[in-house]
Amino acid sequence: MQKIYTPEIKISVSFDKNVKKSELYKITSSETAYNLFIKIFDADLFHWREEFILLCLNQSNKVLGYYKISSGGMTATVVDVRMILTTALNCCATSILIAHNHPSGNLLPSEADKQVTKKIKEASKLLDIQLLDHLIITDESFFSFADEGLL
Repeated sequence: MQKIYTPEIKISVSFDKNVKKSELYKITSSETAYNLFIKIFDADLFHWREEFILLCLNQSNKVLGYYKISSGGMTATVVDVRMILTTALNCCATSILIAHNHPSGNLLPSEADKQVTKKIKEASKLLDIQLLDHLIITDESFFSFADEGLL
């Protein structure tokens, strides 16, 4: 008789039990999101490579945590929608914010930026997770898809 081996899948998210919910950072605007994102990006590599970062939020728009989805080259990074939604589901997020930097300093979204935003928005909607915004970030400013009516 052939022995069947089926591995157990273990997925975990850990929250710091010493942090009170009242102490979590609250997102109230694209500017407050930018102020947090700019601290999360790797400052040493900010002008050299694109990174794509996810913020997971609770019902009160307080940040449960962040996850670096990908790091790429100078002009692009790979964004896997499944990674974004898996992370959001695992931490019980009700909404998400996404951001990536443009090392060139150009704040305008590319066609690829617009397409991936649309794809993430549609996929997250199926799971009752709201995509609140997608920011393109430079060290001086940001572009908000929500503020510009592109979300």
